[in-house]
Amino acid sequence: MLPGVFMARKKNGEYYYRSSITYLNKHISLGSYNTERDAHEAYVLAGEVLKSKTQWNIHNYPHPCLLSFHKWVVLVNVRDNGIYIRNPIYLKKSFFLYYIDKNTVLKFDVEDLFYYSKHKISKRGGHLYTSEYGMQVNLLSRYGIRNYSVAGRDFIFVNGDDTDFRYSNIEIINPYYGVTKHVINNKVLYQAKIHIRGDYIIGRYNTEEEAAIAYNKATNVLKVKGLNKNYPQNYIDGMDEITYAAQYQRIRISKKILEIDI
Repeated sequence: MLPGVFMARKKNGEYYYRSSITYLNKHISLGSYNTERDAHEAYVLAGEVLKSKTQWNIHNYPHPCLLSFHKWVVLVNVRDNGIYIRNPIYLKKSFFLYYIDKNTVLKFDVEDLFYYSKHKISKRGGHLYTSEYGMQVNLLSRYGIRNYSVAGRDFIFVNGDDTDFRYSNIEIINPYYGVTKHVINNKVLYQAKIHIRGDYIIGRYNTEEEAAIAYNKATNVLKVKGLNKNYPQNYIDGMDEITYAAQYQRIRISKKILEIDI
């Protein structure tokens, strides 16, 4: 076998070739190839990347290339920072970059490095996910942002960069389902709204907690009426059961919700 290459066999019995390289006592897999020559050339190129900081960097990734862009980032990072990370991460001084692909780069606080070095980020339908115990988890949920939240309405990226997931750059505006903030006649009110067959306004309230409880109350009313829809429930952080129950009884919701015919 040529240097950096070893033969492997698929389940159907066909042979293929794997390439790998050792750097800083770390065994780095480079990928699988149909021919021994391609696997060896991938090994040679990886060696050149690891040796030449001036010639090769993330931004001059060649096309076509025997190394995937994912592997390219891994090699450049371990060369420049001396830390081997399996995922396509490049370390900066106080944050790190995660490369979804060549044109999509996310920024994270360094405190999240351990998590993202173990969890791969995937992009589907414009949403970003990681995998937890075989389930897809929306990236925004790590910031306390609900699945149905809308950027610009329920949360904002402070500097306007929606690829910057550093904690200081994410501000939650509406932490509760069905609740939005409004300014009416110079007064701040919180509107609770629910979708049935179209949108129904549940009511407007002085606090977002009251609006969130009103939303919960409306979903319970609809469930009793026989509407079989899996509405999410709001959890009011810091409110005990007795206080919640008292608020629940006190808060009024729109008669349209109470009288709707399911």
